[in-house]
Amino acid sequence: MSTMTAKIVHISIDRHWKEVYGFAGRPENMPLWASGLASGLEQDGEDWIAKGTLGTVRVSFTPRNEFGVIDHTVTIESGLKVHNALRVVPNGDGCEVMFTLLKLPGMSDEQFAADAAHVLKDLSTLKSLMER
Repeated sequence: MSTMTAKIVHISIDRHWKEVYGFAGRPENMPLWASGLASGLEQDGEDWIAKGTLGTVRVSFTPRNEFGVIDHTVTIESGLKVHNALRVVPNGDGCEVMFTLLKLPGMSDEQFAADAAHVLKDLSTLKSLMER
């Protein structure tokens, strides 16, 4: 497998990184800001199940940690696993939230750009929630 094209989509949030991580890193809060999971997540053992446009997906999160890492793997019904790197890092009194978007095999440039715009929209929703 070759290296995929990657784009880091990020946003600055004017709130302490630990508070943003504490909120954003809880799977039960993700439907509030991650529109791809808007239908909600139901816990199934250590994983979470979501139903959406891609059908039923299984989401596996990295354990809570002191580094602001919210990585998660989404397994769609076809068996395809998509690894999502999501980080919350300190930036002065606030933080940066960064999502590494990978261009999957067969994805057009237009689809990749649309995915990046979708991620930015979700991060903007998170920013709005956290800066209230």
